Amino acid sequence: MNAYCLTPVILILFCTTVISSFQCNHLPLQQRKVIENSLRLLDKMGKKFPQQCLREKTSFGFPKQVLQPRQKDAVKAAIEEVFQHIFYIFSKNLTLAAWDGTALDQFQNGLYQQIEQLEGCVMKKHNHYCRTKEISRLKLKKYFQKIDYFLKDKQHNRCSWEISRAEMRRCLQLIDKVTRKLNN
Repeated sequence: MNAYCLTPVILILFCTTVISSFQCNHLPLQQRKVIENSLRLLDKMGKKFPQQCLREKTSFGFPKQVLQPRQKDAVKAAIEEVFQHIFYIFSKNLTLAAWDGTALDQFQNGLYQQIEQLEGCVMKKHNHYCRTKEISRLKLKKYFQKIDYFLKDKQHNRCSWEISRAEMRRCLQLIDKVTRKLNN
């Protein structure tokens, strides 16, 4: 009787594992779609880049090397980290951004869903690329802290948000390039 009751549970666990594995195998294609949609939403959120903000433009120096490790899992972990930081930045002090709220909500929801999916696919256990992963995390943290400090320094004004939006566009374009390489 106990074995009979456990059969549906075992079957559900097996199906969940197979479905999760299937989703992870198709992750690069899904990421490309999410990134294309995110780029479209970034454009829709705000208007054309304001001319008066050009003189405030700054270089944050995205650490491209974090997206170039040899192991696919390390790249996926770095991409997940980037999405988490972007989500964090676009989740606070947006009152002066003057962006389309619906597009912003859709952008945040897409990022959140992608983070959830990546968390399920990225190996969480420590293995041989653990040191590389930690170095990547620190470099990404430093990069996104520069953006966060820039926003705070400019008191989250419109230009600082527009510059940050343009920078997030560059991040997503880099991830798109890497994702296309992973697919090949």
